[in-house]
Amino acid sequence: MRAQLLTQAGHPLAAADLPEPRPAPGQLLIAVKACAVCRTDLHILDGELPEPKLPLVPGHEIVGTVLEKGADAGRFAIGDRIGVPWLGWTCGICDYCKSGHENLCDHARFTGYQIDGGYAELTVADQGYCFAIPTEFGDIEAAPLLCAGLIGYRTLRLAGDGERIGIYGFGAAAHIIAQVARHQGRQVFAFTRPGNTAAQHFARSLGAVWAGGSDERPPEPLDAALIFAPVGALVPAALAATRKGGTIVCGGIHMSDIPSFPYRLLWEERVVRSVANLTRRDAEEFLALAPKAGVITATVTYPLTDANRALADMRHGALQGAAVLVP
Repeated sequence: MRAQLLTQAGHPLAAADLPEPRPAPGQLLIAVKACAVCRTDLHILDGELPEPKLPLVPGHEIVGTVLEKGADAGRFAIGDRIGVPWLGWTCGICDYCKSGHENLCDHARFTGYQIDGGYAELTVADQGYCFAIPTEFGDIEAAPLLCAGLIGYRTLRLAGDGERIGIYGFGAAAHIIAQVARHQGRQVFAFTRPGNTAAQHFARSLGAVWAGGSDERPPEPLDAALIFAPVGALVPAALAATRKGGTIVCGGIHMSDIPSFPYRLLWEERVVRSVANLTRRDAEEFLALAPKAGVITATVTYPLTDANRALADMRHGALQGAAVLVP
């Protein structure tokens, strides 16, 4: 099968012709129809996430159809359309798994990191960590829901019920979750790279009541802020823009160091917290909510052979929405 392969951190992906994978017990063999490109993929390629499986087929926002089932894989039927997210396996027996926090499992394995992912024509996945895709979304449109949407949803949920929501870094996750927030009756304030008027216009087109640079203050204090850009300096900026008792949620898996800041920005019971991975409950809730919220994903498609170009466009902020690879 054709695939894009990472052989060493810091190096571009290389085109490869790999043997077709076989499904083990409980696994599904999936024909990949679309795989969205995530900033986490860049962190893996750049060596910012330690010890990936090498060589590695990246990609963890996979939409495809079931071609073959391993022994005891009875959850889906041949031909079913399913999605494969970042969380690929958990142990089920550690304290985190048993307490409903499987996203923190001590032994978790992740798609496109420790498990070969969707930058390929075929992939295998554990049936317990796959999800039916809502019929309202085509293959390409659904792919960004599998991480940008899921992590965005968890980030918004952990921010609480505040009305005025600031979003820092208006990319793939932000453009999806802004629509969900508006559906919930909240006000969205979008923060982009200073001077990025195109991204600010994009945010307003999705219902943001205000859009400006990350170096600006919103016209009124925020109840909560979601940070999707991997820039630690945004944490004190968001704290300064947030009211007493507000919550700052860092939604990325990697972030540059947070600079020191005066205690007064944290005082008055403001909270800074992170989001780690996702749970299967997050996926079930969000995939049911997305069609009701009328979510429309903005996508730019690339052939699988252009994976490096898609990653470069993401790195340089040249995208509005999500890049999606099509085999």
